[in-house]
Amino acid sequence: MSVLTVTKTNFDSVKNSDKPVLLDFYADWCGPCRMVSPIVEQIAEENPQYLVGKINVDQETQLAQAFKVMSIPTLVVLKNGKVTNQSVGAKPKQQILDMLRG
Repeated sequence: MSVLTVTKTNFDSVKNSDKPVLLDFYADWCGPCRMVSPIVEQIAEENPQYLVGKINVDQETQLAQAFKVMSIPTLVVLKNGKVTNQSVGAKPKQQILDMLRG
């Protein structure tokens, strides 16, 4: 499964997914975001039980504000439409997987 580009247009369908959702809030100019991006893509490909989406904070300011994103990268886990986990900064793959499983 590939990473989904999340926008305010498709956010409701993402939020209401039956699967746990990993959202990666990023910007193209952000160095740590570029470090996390391939890890997020790898998790999406290896774990079809999760829905993985990326949100560009420069293009989707309303979504970034709704999740109170102050620093990037910010990773958010949603289950049943509710935030169950959130972290700021670059993380190794295992920590991101632990967030999804936790």
